[in-house]
Amino acid sequence: MVNFRKYISSAAVLASGFFMAQSTVSTVLYSQNYDNQKSSLNLPSPVSTMVEKTVLSAKELVDINVNTMMADPVLKNATWGFVVYDPKTKKVISSYNENTPLVPASTTKLLTTETALNLLGENYRWMTQLEYSGTVDENGVLNGNLYVVGSGDPSLGTNKAGAGSYRDIISDFIGGVSREGIKKVNGDIIIQTALFKGNISMLPENVVWLENNNYYLPAGTTRGINPANEKLIVKKGGFSTDKKFFYVSPYAHQMVYAEKYEGDGILTTKIPDAPAYLANSFRTTLVKSGIPVTGKVTPKMTDAAPESRKMISAYKSPTLSDIVYYTNQHSDNSLAEALLRTVGFQKMGDQTSESGRIVVTDHLKDAGFDMIGLNYMDGSGLSRSNNVTPISQVKFLTSLMNEKYYRSYLTSLPIGGQSGTLKRMFIGEGNGQIFAKTGTLNKVKTLAGYLKTNSGKTLVFSLMVNNYSGSVDMVKKRMEKILEPALEL
Repeated sequence: MVNFRKYISSAAVLASGFFMAQSTVSTVLYSQNYDNQKSSLNLPSPVSTMVEKTVLSAKELVDINVNTMMADPVLKNATWGFVVYDPKTKKVISSYNENTPLVPASTTKLLTTETALNLLGENYRWMTQLEYSGTVDENGVLNGNLYVVGSGDPSLGTNKAGAGSYRDIISDFIGGVSREGIKKVNGDIIIQTALFKGNISMLPENVVWLENNNYYLPAGTTRGINPANEKLIVKKGGFSTDKKFFYVSPYAHQMVYAEKYEGDGILTTKIPDAPAYLANSFRTTLVKSGIPVTGKVTPKMTDAAPESRKMISAYKSPTLSDIVYYTNQHSDNSLAEALLRTVGFQKMGDQTSESGRIVVTDHLKDAGFDMIGLNYMDGSGLSRSNNVTPISQVKFLTSLMNEKYYRSYLTSLPIGGQSGTLKRMFIGEGNGQIFAKTGTLNKVKTLAGYLKTNSGKTLVFSLMVNNYSGSVDMVKKRMEKILEPALEL
């Protein structure tokens, strides 16, 4: 615990006494009117600002603000941690509970997106190709099959990060068919992709199920998960099939309905097959364009004796750098989970979240991440079983500053008062100076990233609050208050 009294010099007894009189924190229990009590919220008070700035350094003011918040009605019963770190000196400037493992919420995406950039590279792209087998005769009849070959593009058809829509991709495919002189397809349209197929066998433990008054289900099944130990809002005998049960897919732009209710509080969802949707839409468009297709759309995940094929058209996804930018700016859970599975597939040859978690944690170990207190359960931060310490976050962020992809990584972070999920924070002090990932779950608010001081220095910080009182907006105000004097460091 920070003790600010040691910072009051003997030469400033009178001034500091005046400051203490002006900034004593109310210790009354939390009430809805708390934020309207200016003297309680704005500490130290404007009356003493000139005195304290004359007497105290910026570091001392940071410590004082931290100490003040310990008695704040919104935070005093919360579990929270804070650290400001100097990446040049490799020293902690100010901290509180910096070694305490806390639920990081969406700041988990800092680990997921960095791992993807490190292992795949900024310019990595997913390819979705149209190919054909057989021959095209003099009448333009293709005696063979069309193949839609996917690679697990998480942005396919979503328009996210500049990705093309299904309509755009199909238009390119139709153009390719025309260039080949194909006027009829005497065969099937075969979907060939082994990525992200089927159901995920097990969801991360302690996933947040109910957010924004809707059930949230990542793709997978709740079978085998004990509702008594989780945040699953399903009770025996009290389950309503009329409720809207959603999950976010790695492909679809919208949330979609849970596929099946199995009884006893068990739901099953299925990852939508984006290549299948693309292939079916492509077939429909071909027929409408006057290019008949005699066969059907059919999947072929494995092919022991592949046909000789020629590529007609290839759609490239946005770069990984673009995907990471969209993921962090919008805190996109579906893209983050898809990145987790992508790194798992690239390193271990299988698309499960379990493989992704192994790859991420192995990468973090290799990168010298402080593993004490780390529990990495998913790629997005939806699980309340995720844990990380503030000090490990700042040291990790510091270590990235020498990486070749650091600029892309930094650019992906929301900017205080200006972009992404930080657009409505730091509207005044700190506007354009905070570059950080936000995290929000029920009674969890987190912020971690980089801070540009008024003197031009770059500092690294982490601030995580669990189990606070009051509203999330109240916590945001306290976070701004804690970080404000750090701008003068």
